[in-house]
Amino acid sequence: MTSAQLLAAIAGGMAATVALTVLSGLLAAAIALPMGLARARGPRLLAWPAAVYVEFFRGTSLLVQLFWLFFVLPLFGLSLPAFTTAVLALGLNYGAYGAEIVRGAVNSVPRAMHEAAAALALPRLLAFRLVVMPLALVLLLRPWGTLMVQLLKATSLVSLVTVAETTFRANQLAQLTLDAPRVFGAVMLAYLLLSGCIAGATALAARAVERRWALKA
Repeated sequence: MTSAQLLAAIAGGMAATVALTVLSGLLAAAIALPMGLARARGPRLLAWPAAVYVEFFRGTSLLVQLFWLFFVLPLFGLSLPAFTTAVLALGLNYGAYGAEIVRGAVNSVPRAMHEAAAALALPRLLAFRLVVMPLALVLLLRPWGTLMVQLLKATSLVSLVTVAETTFRANQLAQLTLDAPRVFGAVMLAYLLLSGCIAGATALAARAVERRWALKA
């Protein structure tokens, strides 16, 4: 198998990996924002359930969570497609880590900014939206990019539940061609390329937000 044929064979798996990363990343963001805000600023009625969620999904193995959703849920009459299960497991797990990033960013906004908003007599919700959240966004973008790179690499685990992503295709190709060094070398480069794209996009977004906030300030 030529290098071009090898890359073409892996390309389908890369497309699935990208789809998994994007969809589970969106789910993680949708979970992380309310959970992080609940822990940082919410009343106890919301903060405690958020804390339980975060500690549960951070304190248990992603692989076990994935297996539970794929193998155990059907025993309760809820059977999900493998791809959907993978997105759900990754989103729930990384949403918990993302919630801590959001909480840390919100709590890291300097107290002086809160005092300045109070001095201007801004209502609490308006001050939070116009002052706290823009600053928190500046603080959380780069850590969030790192989290998304980790999520990308974690997608390789879903090959264990038959999702045909990059690692799954690589295993098939290695068995078919008996050329594991070249196959997995190509896969390593593929992950490196995708990780670089995520890191670069995050850095650009962070700089854009920082410049915009600096102009507004």
